Amino acid sequence: MNGADRPDHIGPLRATRADRKARRRAAGDAGAEGGGDRRAAGDAEVERQARSGPAGDAEVERETRPGPAGDAEVERETRSGPAGDAEVEREARSGPAGDADARRFRSASVGDVRARRPLLGPGRWAGLGRLAGWRRVASWVGVRVNAMSYLPKWLILASVIGVIAGLGAVLFYAALQEATHLFLGDLAGYRPPAPAGEGGGLGSGHFARAWAIPLTVVLGGLIAGFIVFTWAPEAEGHGTDAAIDAVHHNPRGIRLRAVVVKIVASAVTIGAGGSGGREGPTAQISAGFGSLLARLLDLSPEDGRIAVSVGIGSGIGAIFSAPLGGAVLAADIVYKEDFEFSALLPGTFASIIAYAIFGAVYGFEPLFSVGNYQFHQPIQLLWFALIGVLSGAIGILYSKSFYGMVSLAVRMPFSRKLRPAVGALGVGLLALWLPEVLGTGYGWVQKGLADQLLHTPLYIILLLPFARIVATALSIGTGGSGGVFGPGMVIGAFTGLAVWRLLEPFAPGVGHDPAPFVVVGMMALFGGIARAPLAVMLMVAQMTGSISILAPAMVAVAVSWFIVGRADDSIYRSQLRSRADTQSSRLEAGLPSLSIQKVADVMGRPRVVVAEDATGREVLAQLQRLGLPGAPVVDSEGSYLGTVEVARLERRVAETDAPVGGLVDTTTSTVAASATLDVGLQALTQAGGQWLAVTGGDRQVVGILSASDIVRGYEGALGASIHRFTLVSPLAVAVEETMGGDSPFVGRPIREAGLPPGCVIVTIQRDGQRLSPHGDTVLEAGDVLSMFVPAAETTRISARVRGGDEPDAPEMRGESQMI
Repeated sequence: MNGADRPDHIGPLRATRADRKARRRAAGDAGAEGGGDRRAAGDAEVERQARSGPAGDAEVERETRPGPAGDAEVERETRSGPAGDAEVEREARSGPAGDADARRFRSASVGDVRARRPLLGPGRWAGLGRLAGWRRVASWVGVRVNAMSYLPKWLILASVIGVIAGLGAVLFYAALQEATHLFLGDLAGYRPPAPAGEGGGLGSGHFARAWAIPLTVVLGGLIAGFIVFTWAPEAEGHGTDAAIDAVHHNPRGIRLRAVVVKIVASAVTIGAGGSGGREGPTAQISAGFGSLLARLLDLSPEDGRIAVSVGIGSGIGAIFSAPLGGAVLAADIVYKEDFEFSALLPGTFASIIAYAIFGAVYGFEPLFSVGNYQFHQPIQLLWFALIGVLSGAIGILYSKSFYGMVSLAVRMPFSRKLRPAVGALGVGLLALWLPEVLGTGYGWVQKGLADQLLHTPLYIILLLPFARIVATALSIGTGGSGGVFGPGMVIGAFTGLAVWRLLEPFAPGVGHDPAPFVVVGMMALFGGIARAPLAVMLMVAQMTGSISILAPAMVAVAVSWFIVGRADDSIYRSQLRSRADTQSSRLEAGLPSLSIQKVADVMGRPRVVVAEDATGREVLAQLQRLGLPGAPVVDSEGSYLGTVEVARLERRVAETDAPVGGLVDTTTSTVAASATLDVGLQALTQAGGQWLAVTGGDRQVVGILSASDIVRGYEGALGASIHRFTLVSPLAVAVEETMGGDSPFVGRPIREAGLPPGCVIVTIQRDGQRLSPHGDTVLEAGDVLSMFVPAAETTRISARVRGGDEPDAPEMRGESQMI
């Protein structure tokens, strides 16, 4: 695609007044010839310019240039000169439009340097051709997937995510086993116990080389800190929270590099003895792949959110062999007091597939072995409620201790790469006294379930929950890598075991089996502090194979969840309270008519589109000259790759002589031109709220959407809605009917349907989606119409919509007033 074929660009920021004056002086007499063609725009053009807001000149660029030159002449301007100055010189700056006209300057695309050199030259840039081929395939697949209805689309996407989640769980489990064998086994001479689902080994009875335990844990912290803070700082911490943050703010923003670093760093941290869970890395693997799908297939903001949510749930469900829990977790974990229903069905598909793949390699047995439990002592509900109270309080302590350590680590007066090692030293020293704090701790939970800790002193059992809290905060809160889900369940298990040890000698109905108390403690503590009670209950029930304990456990989980909710705390600080708390939802609440307008109706044309082979230095100079913060980047076929920002170029000035393709941010959101403005608003908030690229069905950049464009679209939609509702009859009745296949309205636009005066269709529900109708909306069988209908016409209109026999009534003629 050469320079003449490429659209001009309207960027997110208007040029400064000094820039406009400079260009007017440079244009000189050359601009005078174009002034006559613009005078017809008059004050209307000025008014449109004033409405453009921060997006710059989006509205003006869509105006048709009258006169012989027309648009064709403007589009044929030759791109020449070092930075497209010849094009700027041809801009006309005269006529009554004044400054508004001056804002309409255009610049050559930075990519137009391709006119002077081959786009894909030989040698070191030849690999770009192969990348372009993959992008075309992804674009082709994305167009077809996005055109599918909900069920087939998510059957495909969820299945692919499930495959990656299962393979990722297998990969990380194998890496963790090898790391544990190397660090704790070979270097420290210690074998931690294993749960029944992993062989049930009892582990070492003592430390063969006690002096090596702190050194081994510190070595793991050093390696993990170096890996994380050298290549992917976002991989520090527990992973799941970062994935939840991506769901709410940028589903495309999880880098594959962070996934790889998370796998290695977590395996080293936990394998060397750090207290962490293995669910965080597996969740980030599958969530990262969901994020990759959102980028490659150009999924909508809503679909991107679902893809990452499904990745979280399926990854955790696979590594814990709990597919039902994983499916519910995908919908339960992203909010404190809400449920992501749209993720439930895809989460089910993905979790089953991930579980099948992981089980095919490592077996389908539950992680823990628990004897048969039958609830026949109602008095146990009282003791389970006590576990709930303690679990809620200890859960809050767990969360506050963990994030307190995170805050403390930030203030440590040395390199971030050394902080995990400092925390690891504390864990190693604590482990010399309490080896239960090393690694995942699942083997010690199995011992508690199997009544193998009876001879452990009571004070040790009472200290174990708090020791595990300290060890997890030191291991992960200082910058190490690992999950907090697993340690939370271990803390809960020790809490339940402690309650059983205290009550067993004298309390009625406690029984001689600690397993029910251990299982209920796991459910109650993490179900409460994770603010995901239903998902955690199902997951623990599947991990232990004790479904029968769910009913009595609900008491403990409910009490714990209530206590944590009153404290308004969570171990996942990225959770939002509900769907209404997302930024886009709050904005949509103030702009309720956005679904009437299409993005294509209000978007602006981009001022600069950058070719991936243009150098960073050229791009930086062009963007700075135009006062733009960034621009979209395209490949040799014109397909969208991502964005490049001035701030990023300035930070990496040493790389600006290389092609800009290496500096592209591929995680930024886009929106389809055919999408409605409410979808555009979601994408804009994910992109940072300033601007984002609008793409066509083939991922070609066709426009730029900014906040001012959305506001302008809302003004138009609001005006249309006000006009519609002024047509409602004073004696109108609200009616809702389903369009029958025999209805005479089927297949006809609303304006031609022959609805009586005073009848207004407010909304149309079609295939589970709400449409805001306009005159050209074609009615279809199965549509659910919500209408205001004149009282005298209610029976007749309802009958015609259903397609049944109509009562006698005068013939309805004329065009509907629904516009």
